[in-house]
Amino acid sequence: MEKRFEELAERLLGKNYEMTKDQARTWVESLWEDFEATRAKAGRPYRGPETTEAIVIKWIEQYGPYLHRYEPGQKKFSHLNE
Repeated sequence: MEKRFEELAERLLGKNYEMTKDQARTWVESLWEDFEATRAKAGRPYRGPETTEAIVIKWIEQYGPYLHRYEPGQKKFSHLNE
């Protein structure tokens, strides 16, 4: 998992030049965890890390350049742009 997270963080850094390496890593881990938790809460079957990775890559491609502008509405996400 460590290698996957590092590769995804590098991909995010390639899309968003405003982030630090630590911020990119935090975003990747948070996106990963949020996707898996949301699927589990919805009662969906686990499809493995490949599915989660594909979704995180899609989100990085779509939203990566703008993530540094994210303003969390919930306290649990306030750490993302520190």
